[in-house]
Amino acid sequence: MKKDALESRLHELVSKDAFLLEVPKEGHSLRFMKKLKAQNQKKQDSISFWKPIGLAASFLLLIGLGFSVKANQQKEIDLASISPEMAQTQNFFTSTIKVELENLNNAISPLTKSLVNDALIQLENLEKEYEKLKIDLAKSGNDKRVIYAMISNFQSRIIVLENVLSKIEEIKELKINTNENIL
Repeated sequence: MKKDALESRLHELVSKDAFLLEVPKEGHSLRFMKKLKAQNQKKQDSISFWKPIGLAASFLLLIGLGFSVKANQQKEIDLASISPEMAQTQNFFTSTIKVELENLNNAISPLTKSLVNDALIQLENLEKEYEKLKIDLAKSGNDKRVIYAMISNFQSRIIVLENVLSKIEEIKELKINTNENIL
C-alpha cells in the first residue's frame, strides 16, 4: 500500500511541474571553469615545489649508496689480495685452522666443554682483530707491519687450538689413568 501511495504522490508532483530545475545565472560555466583551473594550478604548484626536492633526495641517496659500496669493497682486502704467495699463506692457515677446529669439535665432552668454550671465545676475539687488520691493510696500502700482524693473528689462532687440544688429551689420559687405578 505504501508503495502505491508514494507512486501516486510522485505522479502528482511531476504533473504540477514541481521538479522544475532552476536555471543557473549567466556566466556560471565560466566561473566554474575559472575555479577549476585555479584549483588545478594550486595542485601543479605544490607538485612542482616537491619535484626538485624529490630529485635531490634521490640523487643524495644514490651517492650515499655509491660510497657505501666503495667502502665495502675496500674492506674486502686481505692477505690473498696482496700477492699469490700471500694467497697460499692464507689458504694454508685457514685450512690448518679448519682442521684443528674439526678436531676440537670432535673432542668435546662434558669434562672439556668449558675449556672448548673458552677457546672458541679466544678465537672469536682473534677473528675480530683480524677484521680490524683487514681494514688497516686497506687504509695503509699493504703495509708490511699490518701483513705481519695478520700472519701473527693466524699463528695465534693455531697455537690456541693446539694448546686446547693438548689439554684435552691430558684430561683424557688423566681420566684413563684414574679409571685404571680404581679398577
